[in-house]
Amino acid sequence: MIVQILQFLLEVVSGLIAGACLLRLYMQAQRIPFNNPVGQLVFALSDWIVMPLRKIIPNRSQYDLSSLVAAGLVMLVQYVLLWLLLGANGNPGLVPVLALFGLLRMVLTGLIGILIVYAILSWVQPHSPIAGILHRLSEPLLRPLRKLIPLIGGVDLSALVAIIALQVLLMVLGNVQFGVLASMATGG
Repeated sequence: MIVQILQFLLEVVSGLIAGACLLRLYMQAQRIPFNNPVGQLVFALSDWIVMPLRKIIPNRSQYDLSSLVAAGLVMLVQYVLLWLLLGANGNPGLVPVLALFGLLRMVLTGLIGILIVYAILSWVQPHSPIAGILHRLSEPLLRPLRKLIPLIGGVDLSALVAIIALQVLLMVLGNVQFGVLASMATGG
C-alpha cells in the first residue's frame, strides 16, 4: 500500500510540473499572454526548471524547446523513480521509452482536459476570467472540426467530437506502446 501511495504522489507532482511545462509551451505557441491566473500558475510551477534550461537550449522557433525538454525530463525522472520504487527490476532501457509514451499521453489528456473545461465554462460561465484563454487554447483543435460539423439544434458538438478523437488517439497510443514494449522485452 505504501508503494501505491508513493506512486500516486509521484504521478501527481510530476503531472503538475510536466503539465505546466507543456501548457507553457502551448500558450507561448498560441501567443497567449501570461498576465492572468493561468499564466501565473504555469510560471510558478515551471520557472524553476525551464529558466535554467533556457541558458543551455537556444530558442530558435515559436516553440519553447526548453519547456518541452523540461516536461520530458520531469517524466523521465518520474519513471526512473517508479522503476527504483518497484525494485529496479527489468530492463532500464525501457524507462526512457515509458517516459516518452507518458509524455505523449500527458499531451493528449491535457488537450482533453482543456476541451472539457472549455465546454463546461462555455455553457455555465462564458464570461469567466479564464474563458478567453481556454477559447484560444481550444480553437486550433476545434476550428477544423467546426468546418466539417454543422450546428445541431444550435449546439456546437465540435468539442465532443474532438474529445472522442483524442480518446481514440489515446487508445492507439496505448496499443503502440504495448507493441513497442513487447518487442523490446523480447529483443525483437
